Amino acid sequence: MSDNAFVLDSDHIAFRDSVRDLSRREFLDGYHARAARTEFPYQELKKLAEAGLTDLTLAEERGGQGADLLALAVACEEVAYADPNMAYILFSTNSLVTLLAEQESEAVRRWSPRVAAGDALGCWAVTEPGAGSDASGIRTRAVRVDGGWILNGEKTSVTQAPHADIAIVLAQTDPALKARGIGCFLVECADETVGSQSFADPGFKPLGRGSVTMDDTFVPDERVLAEPGKGFGQIMAEFDLSRTLIALTCVGSVQRALDMVAAYAKERTTFGRPLAANQGVSFPIAEHTTYLAAVRALAYQTIGLRMADLPHTTQAAMLKWWAPRVAFAAIQEAVVLHGQVGWSDEMPLQSLLRDVSGYQIGDGTPQIQKIIIARDVLGRDAVGA
Repeated sequence: MSDNAFVLDSDHIAFRDSVRDLSRREFLDGYHARAARTEFPYQELKKLAEAGLTDLTLAEERGGQGADLLALAVACEEVAYADPNMAYILFSTNSLVTLLAEQESEAVRRWSPRVAAGDALGCWAVTEPGAGSDASGIRTRAVRVDGGWILNGEKTSVTQAPHADIAIVLAQTDPALKARGIGCFLVECADETVGSQSFADPGFKPLGRGSVTMDDTFVPDERVLAEPGKGFGQIMAEFDLSRTLIALTCVGSVQRALDMVAAYAKERTTFGRPLAANQGVSFPIAEHTTYLAAVRALAYQTIGLRMADLPHTTQAAMLKWWAPRVAFAAIQEAVVLHGQVGWSDEMPLQSLLRDVSGYQIGDGTPQIQKIIIARDVLGRDAVGA
């Protein structure tokens, strides 16, 4: 990450440097090997927890670090440079810890310190086989019964589902109400009525992706996170943050790839001079560095808007479709500029390429992000969506 003096004060710069030191010492060298395995990186998660990075934005009075969202953004970019999968764990865990800790129910709050300590894992179960980007069209049903709710349905494409101890589930209580009928529930995955299936993916292997099924799963009232009518808005607000942090995860990953190709271009000689002396090599590096700087600037602007409690849904949507595309193109270029060395699986470039490619889909496809942007620019009536 380059020095962002226009947004980082001395405290944030010191924090950035400490996270950079930790992540490159503990995560960078092992990333390539971890990326090829399906084992969840529990030891690395513990290191994040011990450094106070899993409850970074949780208020101090609730047992957290009390840092601001800018610190979380900085940490996400720095950790992503070393390991983009660990960056996902970082921002997803922070969101989950804060959500759990701020609930009134002790049955929910008790999970927060366990997740923050790396002793329990959670997942966000929103997408369904027939409802992806249109989260308001979910069909998982929650039926009111004495003392709680009965849930039935299937969630799919759930990151960390194969390893999760708890799932944050959106379920429809009244289809006629559409988004206003959606509630948010904490489901304990050890329940015998809850099932999970793993998917085989080219990237995100250590995180895992899969399905969560509920077959007459009882969720007591004390584990309701948002009553019907409030659940959808709560998760949509989280999407604005997660989409921004996904962009910064892409930024960190691209910066590593560009640093690698810059070093290679200066060291590798061809026709008696460094590879970097050829404009066919130096110009693409310059171009992708420019695109990266633009994504980074928009990402920190969006974090600033959120911290100021100003609208930022459109900016988050811009980042969500654009940053993964910029990342994929830049890393692919780094592969090509490395020649046959870059094509080899002995280097982390292929792992980086596979891992960032998934962000083009997760948390909303490019098409849904462009609809969000077009609605803002042209108006919902003009767009017709």
